Amino acid sequence: MWLRDLPALEGDGALRVVRALGKHRYVAGRVHMVHALAAHDLFDWAREVIADDEIDKASRDERLVRRVSDEELCAVLAHHWSEDTGAAACDGLLERLETFGVEVVSGDDDEEDTFPLLVDAGWELLPLAELDPERHRGAIEAFGDRIHYDVARFEEQEHLPPTVHLQELPAIGASELIRGLDPFSLWLSGDETYQDYVIRGVLRAAKV
Repeated sequence: MWLRDLPALEGDGALRVVRALGKHRYVAGRVHMVHALAAHDLFDWAREVIADDEIDKASRDERLVRRVSDEELCAVLAHHWSEDTGAAACDGLLERLETFGVEVVSGDDDEEDTFPLLVDAGWELLPLAELDPERHRGAIEAFGDRIHYDVARFEEQEHLPPTVHLQELPAIGASELIRGLDPFSLWLSGDETYQDYVIRGVLRAAKV
């Protein structure tokens, strides 16, 4: 995977990008995981988890994390990043971290060290071999001469394990949820021409 920095964005711009990442015609699937400490103000399941005395909120208990939709992901990020609710949301998060004695670890040196991992989100793009000549003409034409697309599609299919085109947000821990992502970046994998085309479309749709 490689890291691609996007234009410097404040809360609203970052949220528009996240929304656009889930709405374009090249999305094949998504996996978004959100921690109850971050979702407490928004969802019943998170409040129930936080209220459960049997669950150690300072642990890596799998019950603290739930898979969410694009809309729920954006709701959590907007709650912490928007001007209207951000200050109160971040204060509440800090209070919960302190109340439950959660030892926060920043992932500045290694994202895998981030704890607690409050938001882990990503999208998978359609394989090149599944692109429709009409519906996905833009991405196919981005390769230039058709032979370049055909070669990329062949390499995708022959690669072991099969090439997967992913777009993932950086690991979002407490500091990222409170301060925002600066710079706003995406982890990408797969074909670079394909990814570049899709990302440029996302930025246009997000008007950044």
